[in-house]
Amino acid sequence: MDELLKIQEEALGKINDCQSLKDLNDLRVFYLGKKGPMQAAMKSMKDMTKEERAAFGQVSNKVKQDLTAAIEEKKQVLEEAEMNEKLKHERIDITLPSYALPLGSVHPLSMVREELEDLFIGMGYSVAEGPEVESDHFNFELMNLPKGHPARDMQDTLYIDENTLMRTHTSPVQARTMLEANGQGPIKIICPGKTYRRDDDDATHSHQFSQCEGLVIDKNITMADLKGTLELFAKKMFGEKREIRLRPSYFPFTEPSVEVDISCHNCEGKGCPMCKYTGWIEILGAGMVNPKVLEMCGFDPEVYQGFAFGIGLERVAMLKYGIDNIRNFYSGDLRFLNQFTRKD
Repeated sequence: MDELLKIQEEALGKINDCQSLKDLNDLRVFYLGKKGPMQAAMKSMKDMTKEERAAFGQVSNKVKQDLTAAIEEKKQVLEEAEMNEKLKHERIDITLPSYALPLGSVHPLSMVREELEDLFIGMGYSVAEGPEVESDHFNFELMNLPKGHPARDMQDTLYIDENTLMRTHTSPVQARTMLEANGQGPIKIICPGKTYRRDDDDATHSHQFSQCEGLVIDKNITMADLKGTLELFAKKMFGEKREIRLRPSYFPFTEPSVEVDISCHNCEGKGCPMCKYTGWIEILGAGMVNPKVLEMCGFDPEVYQGFAFGIGLERVAMLKYGIDNIRNFYSGDLRFLNQFTRKD
């Protein structure tokens, strides 16, 4: 008994003075392990009477429990001290200025597209999308351009095979939307997206460009509705002082058709090199939906009328931001793109 109590007193003293978790674990192994003094003292039980062994066993179990509890308590103290020391050395001063994280800029075409979508969604339009690889039927025939039509020469098409092509405009999205409506209006959509034509790339032309076409079909739609829509578009995109001018033109899918000009923002309509001294800059094409197109897409032209317009996003961005070369949009030059910094 005296030996057990002596071991207990000695162990508790060492546990109390222990300064590291490693040393504490070594003490646990030494005193409570199979080769420690506790186990050696237990060997004397073979020479004891039954009553002495029972009393000795109770004391030894009590000593083991006390040592285990003392080790666990000391372990928590040492772990907490170790954590505090670690936090002390790894402390971060949150009042220091943070590192500047480089952020990309919004592409000017994305800015124009989002601005147009916000504008037209606010006017009650919805955004429609369709495939960029399109069939001849949707790209041309439903737009009143049957095979052999001379107006097909106006669009230098990139054909994949005889009946499959890269869409030359986003008008096929309009055709698909009209067919899905099964001849029941109203329809009020814009169709932003990429288009492709076989063209030589220069400062003002690209084989790939972006469009945002619009379509409205309902009863009693007139050219006045189209003009009012385009006036609002011009003022919101280019400033409240902008005016528009409609000039007669020809597109197979609209009748009548118009070219739309806006007053030059550089000279306020007085005439300058930018507008070629006319005071006006051509911006888009539009017109009333051709009755043949309405009929082919399932609408009764005696009941429904509509208007359509097509806006070139690159042209809008070039006029809006004073960009003089369309190739800048696709060059990936960070010096150009970083001019359009994030507003957030």
